[in-house]
Amino acid sequence: MASAPEDEVLHRTENGVSWITLNRPEAMNAVTWDQRERVIALLTEASADPAVRAVVITATGKGFCAGADLRGAPATGERVAGDVARMIRLGAQRLITAVLDCEKPVLAAVNGTAAGIGAHLALACDLVIAAEPARFIEVFVRRGLVPDGGGAYLLPRLVGPQKAKELMFFGDAVPAAEAERLGLVNRVVPAEDLEAAAREWAERLAQGPTRALALAKQLVNASLDGDRAAALAAEATAQEINMTTADANEGVASFVERRTPKYLGR
Repeated sequence: MASAPEDEVLHRTENGVSWITLNRPEAMNAVTWDQRERVIALLTEASADPAVRAVVITATGKGFCAGADLRGAPATGERVAGDVARMIRLGAQRLITAVLDCEKPVLAAVNGTAAGIGAHLALACDLVIAAEPARFIEVFVRRGLVPDGGGAYLLPRLVGPQKAKELMFFGDAVPAAEAERLGLVNRVVPAEDLEAAAREWAERLAQGPTRALALAKQLVNASLDGDRAAALAAEATAQEINMTTADANEGVASFVERRTPKYLGR
């Protein structure tokens, strides 16, 4: 009997950090329909929960996420025009959008192979820490498919269009060290240090000015989609909003009083 979705996506909250862990190691954490929906729900809950101030997405076993496992999808009848586009919009794109739109900083702790939508799940995160054995693979071309799950949106923004095309056209595995050199990954650590490194960064984020981080995330994510005037207008609006928060007042007060700020996430 298949395990319940709660067992396939482990969840705990510690020290202000929501830990979301894919847990189908026997399938290299290829993500099922049920897992996807649970991850989306947990990210949505993290945005609204004042007790959560950072999120970590990671996985058990040797794989981070080997792509999509369509065996868990609801049964459908004969495919008709529009079905595939709808499936992508409601599936892979919703998962990636949930990460990009989460109002808390999201950190990927990539323990092993991240392929297809699994690679895009990691690259949509705000920060990426990879274990030395991790690999990133744009596997779609190997199956004769177009990259989905926002890949053609995310990759050029991280590595530029030429390198993005190379990764997508050939589908070669990118080792963790190379991924760090390209800018896909922030840090590479030995496998045994991955959880500790992720915890250190996530708990630092959880001690930060949470709304300011959310607004900064929105500004950066939108920065390559609009013109300079729109970016600067958004920046001014974000600062206006942020100055109404308790954390902004605390940050300014602590500077004036020459002490360490104590942020509450409000």
